[in-house]
Amino acid sequence: MIRFEHVNKSYWAKGARKVVINNLNATLPTGKSLALLGRNGAGKSTLLKMIAGTLQPDSGRIVINGTISWPVGFGGSFHRDLTGAQNIRFIARIYGVDTDSLVAFVEDFSELGKHFYMPVRSYSSGMKSRLAFGASMGIDFDTYLVDEVTAVGDAAFKRKSRAVFRERVKTSSAILVSHDMGQVRNFCDAGIVLENGMLQYFDDLEEAIQTHQALMAA
Repeated sequence: MIRFEHVNKSYWAKGARKVVINNLNATLPTGKSLALLGRNGAGKSTLLKMIAGTLQPDSGRIVINGTISWPVGFGGSFHRDLTGAQNIRFIARIYGVDTDSLVAFVEDFSELGKHFYMPVRSYSSGMKSRLAFGASMGIDFDTYLVDEVTAVGDAAFKRKSRAVFRERVKTSSAILVSHDMGQVRNFCDAGIVLENGMLQYFDDLEEAIQTHQALMAA
């Protein structure tokens, strides 16, 4: 369960305040894989970061029951001077999982080769995303936050990413941001639409997609 209580978030941009989340009061159910839909700049990534706890709201609070992954696809949380392997060992200790098992899983999954043992500062954004996705999929979370991660890598890596993610959401919840409605339909069974700082929940995924597409066409 994720509950928003009077949550507000805004930024200053070009001398004006842009409201991203406006007095949000909502409860997202457990046991659902939710598509988070909205136009570019609506604040989807900001909302994911606030749910993950890596970004604080201006006011209000977010109450979470269960364990939440970091936003998969966002590699900015790694220590740039540590190697990929060292970062994964640190993550394993933070989350209390077996270090060697997680390192082995991520090394195999990420397909970074020798770069896995090189400093993260030498990584491309795609390599960081592979590392982040592997680390997240290697830990059993109650809810996975996913931001377009399966767009990273070649066709074979995308297939592998989708297969692993599909296995995880069989027993866990997820909040998925994607502009690919085929991907949304494959992985999600309900939807939330973010527009003008407001969040609307739809138990019917197709209704969420239709609402999103109507807003995009308006």
